[in-house]
Amino acid sequence: MTAEIPLADALTRLPRAADPEIGAETAACVPEATGDLRALLEGTGGSSPYLAGLIKREAGWLGEAVSAPVAALDAVMAEVRAAPGDQIATVLRQAKRRVALMTALADLGGVWPLETVMGRLTDLADIACDRAIRVEIEKLDKRGKIPAPLRDGAEAHGLFILAMGKMGAHELNYSSDIDLICLFDQTLYEDDEVLTARQALVKATRAMSQILSERTTDGYVFRTDLRLRPDPSVTPVCISMGAAEDYYESFGRTWERAAMIKARPAAGDIAAGERFLQAIRPFIWRRHLDFAAIEDAHAIRLRIRDTKRLHGPIVVPGHDMKLGQGGIREIEFFTQTRQLIAGGRDPGLRMRGTQESLAALAAKGWIPDDVAVSLTDHYRAFREVEHRIQMVADAQTHKMPSAREGIARVAGLMGLEPDRMLPAIAERLAEVRDLTEDFFAPDAAPPPSDTHAFDKSVIGRWHHYPALRSSRATEIFTRLKPELLTRLSRAVRPDEALLAFDRFLSGLPAGVQIFALFEANPDLIDLLVDVIGSAPALGDYLSRNSAVLDAVIGGDFFADWPGAEALTADLTARMAHEADYELRLDMARRWKKEWHFRIGVHHLRGLIDADDAGAHYADLADAVIRAVWPEVVAEFARKHGEMPGRGAAILGMGSVGARRMNAGSDLDLIVIYDADGVDTSDGRRPLPTRTYYARLTQALITAMTAPMSQGRLYEIDLRLRPSGNAGPVATSWPAYQSYQQSEAWLWEHLALTRARCITGPADLMAEIEAFRVEILSRPRPLAEIAQGVADMRVRLGAAKPPSGWLDLRNGAGRLLDLELVAQGGHLLGGAETRDVGSGLQEAARAGWLTEAEAVELTEAGRLYWALHAATRLIAVNHPETETLGLGATAFLCRSGEIEDSLEHLRGRLETRYEETAGRIDVILARGGATDGTAE
Repeated sequence: MTAEIPLADALTRLPRAADPEIGAETAACVPEATGDLRALLEGTGGSSPYLAGLIKREAGWLGEAVSAPVAALDAVMAEVRAAPGDQIATVLRQAKRRVALMTALADLGGVWPLETVMGRLTDLADIACDRAIRVEIEKLDKRGKIPAPLRDGAEAHGLFILAMGKMGAHELNYSSDIDLICLFDQTLYEDDEVLTARQALVKATRAMSQILSERTTDGYVFRTDLRLRPDPSVTPVCISMGAAEDYYESFGRTWERAAMIKARPAAGDIAAGERFLQAIRPFIWRRHLDFAAIEDAHAIRLRIRDTKRLHGPIVVPGHDMKLGQGGIREIEFFTQTRQLIAGGRDPGLRMRGTQESLAALAAKGWIPDDVAVSLTDHYRAFREVEHRIQMVADAQTHKMPSAREGIARVAGLMGLEPDRMLPAIAERLAEVRDLTEDFFAPDAAPPPSDTHAFDKSVIGRWHHYPALRSSRATEIFTRLKPELLTRLSRAVRPDEALLAFDRFLSGLPAGVQIFALFEANPDLIDLLVDVIGSAPALGDYLSRNSAVLDAVIGGDFFADWPGAEALTADLTARMAHEADYELRLDMARRWKKEWHFRIGVHHLRGLIDADDAGAHYADLADAVIRAVWPEVVAEFARKHGEMPGRGAAILGMGSVGARRMNAGSDLDLIVIYDADGVDTSDGRRPLPTRTYYARLTQALITAMTAPMSQGRLYEIDLRLRPSGNAGPVATSWPAYQSYQQSEAWLWEHLALTRARCITGPADLMAEIEAFRVEILSRPRPLAEIAQGVADMRVRLGAAKPPSGWLDLRNGAGRLLDLELVAQGGHLLGGAETRDVGSGLQEAARAGWLTEAEAVELTEAGRLYWALHAATRLIAVNHPETETLGLGATAFLCRSGEIEDSLEHLRGRLETRYEETAGRIDVILARGGATDGTAE
């Protein structure tokens, strides 16, 4: 082990003695101190009466301890741990003196950084609380005054202490009181013993507080404050976890949420404390971006200023470095409020320390890097000033002295002259005020002078909508309204934009959060107007799911597409943070909505085309299936055991298999399992293998399709499985192979051209894909394929007639026709590919189509797909296009490569339908299909 450097050899700075005579007298008490160490003691004692007293009292210990200060304090902590219960009060007071003294000297001498200084003080508080509460509980237990816990090994009879504020964040200041919440696990006791246990634990808590805070000739340990507990005016100093959970769930306020960010189980039953924080996590961390917290925090700031009379210009003498303008609390509020806003969505922002939180917020894009660096620098500087203010007389104060003598003492401990210290602090305070004030109280936008003359009857009905039924929502919306109307005025058709917004607003069930979101991010209004004006259905969706706008603020909404692998990893990680199965599924539903919305906005704004959108929707579906399927399996296995045999694979069919999905696509799936000779599962309630996989598949369907509070994930269609609706919902691997080899119809092999394994055991998926390729590679007569395509074409035409000229999918010469011909090309060429263009090229290579026909049909398919994806995004009602707004019309025309009008687009499509249908008739007849079926 490397020997520790003595304190004298590690000094990097020295304090100055405001009173040199007292400084010299203090240093003389430690005759071993010479050189810089003596200068350190002189500067310390000459500026701090409190530390001068500690040096004199602990001179004997200090003379030896300075040779190895870390080891000396470690020994002090060991003495506390080993102290008998009847001596704990005395030992703790001695420990406090020595930790306070050595910490101060190492701080003033520049030996320990701020983190070590705060950490040493916090470590002492932790061990003091833990030893004191355990001693008192042990006394009660020995006297039989507390019931025995129901579970053996329960720590501290289930009582735990939450360290709050700076102690919770491991940032305790030099002369801090400690904010504590004492709770106990009521489930450790019989119902009729809970009250008795609580009474005993209340006594123990009071006795602990007295041990720590009572002043004796030996001093005191820590002033304790128990008032942060739920409803302190009516509750005892120790209450049950259950009662606290009920309180926070029903009555908890924003300031209590902010306080709980730093809460840390510090003493007693640590495991119970962690369980409690996990239980109230939904109270602290809202699931959606919570910009309404800004207003709450601002109100708290103003109340503090009013109560403490802290308004007015910044004057450093007498300034409160904690609560005053530009002070420590401003930085903490700024940091914690942004954590409250975004921490519910991002667990990476849920840390306790101010400095690490600022760094995380910057890394996530919530604040600029330079702001984080600046506020961190100011925070560190202010904490050092605060420590020196408190070192002077061990007073729990954060105010810079007003008198010249007091200012000289603080400056002396900082090693500065007062005329250098005061301007530097003033400059820092002003910069913090400027950096934080606009965040909490941005300048109100002036009333617009050139707003469009909107229909007052439309605006007049807004106050009747549900979103404005609360006074708080009305207050925020009143501030927002001028900016909103200004931005609506900028639309190409302002009146149309107003009506679109009116439709959106009427569908909002509540307004506080989204109005606060718009107020904090006005550019979102432009995005909203664009979306609701171009895609009415997407606007209606937004009014019911406005929380998806959270994703836009996340920083990477317009970044490059991450791909299925990254999406799967992200969703899996987010679900892992949820406590149970239903919460994980709800997380998946929220997450899917946000990404689905992002794809739609990117497509609507022309950032991606229809082909990109189709692939992105498929990536999203893959990610959901790959992340949700293991959760379904694990939940099912809890009752019925692990999957028997090799497990199951999920085969994507149709649009998801071909990776060509749209905004309204459902999922065509087949579940294929391989029991591998295993007859039953091995769980608590074992099931026969066939029943196991059938029920497991039903569990997947429920997880994906159940319309829960967050909506549903996807609609699932299993009709493409062997034997359709008449067959089992899960198919065994041998049965699937047998069916495809000897029983499947040609149309089922046509469908197999688009099949793709999405998830499952790697070896099973490889076998399924190899089998698919083998089926597709079988030689088939062209006439058989052409007749099968023709027959399927007739069946689909009868079952799904077109609903209008904008129905790009159903009807002669439209998408389904083209897909059938392409699938026939895949079969004819034995190709592994799944897309329409490749299938048409295969048909041309095999001589069924000419090269010109393949190109012509591919171009038709590209046009149809672009328009189909567009209509599905805006959910246009095919026969009714007259009511489309300018944005939706422009989007459709752009997708159809038409610049002028829907009438022109309609004419182009109807001509193309007719030409394509005729071309396919010729192709099928050429392939040998009979005239009757090919019509």
